[in-house]
Amino acid sequence: MRVYHNFLINKEMAKFKTMKGQFKPKNPSKYFGGDPSSITYRSSWEFTCMQTFDENPMILGWGSETCAIPYINPFTRRSTVYIPDFVVVYEDRNGKKHAEMIEVKPAKEVPGMLAENKKLTPKDKAAQLLNMAKWEAANRFCKKRGMQFRVLTEFHIYSGMKGGKK
Repeated sequence: MRVYHNFLINKEMAKFKTMKGQFKPKNPSKYFGGDPSSITYRSSWEFTCMQTFDENPMILGWGSETCAIPYINPFTRRSTVYIPDFVVVYEDRNGKKHAEMIEVKPAKEVPGMLAENKKLTPKDKAAQLLNMAKWEAANRFCKKRGMQFRVLTEFHIYSGMKGGKK
């Protein structure tokens, strides 16, 4: 069971394209990413994820930007570091624990996510290529540690809204 797929959204928040601020958890003991008084969200999508992780009883713990994964940038061919958005530990309905690394990205930056007829800008195509390199490294990192890697887009987070390839 994937507990993150059906988030609820405040309609006012959906009007904002980007948001940034400090997240104040209601359940700070669930946060394992350092100081729970200094959690930063960089978009309304991340904020919504943080609310869900904090308030969902199946989520045992979560952290924001808790690890650095080396990868090769396909444009510069240099080694650099990717910092994924979240690591989440949850319990499924059978009581089994799972750990997942989660990245939040717009669908246009995820290869194959948008319908075939959607036009991508050169910037979007470059973002997809860079993200593929990061996510290949993240998948290897997670596999070595018995975790799953997942990318969430606006279509996963705000599942009641239109759009996206099904």
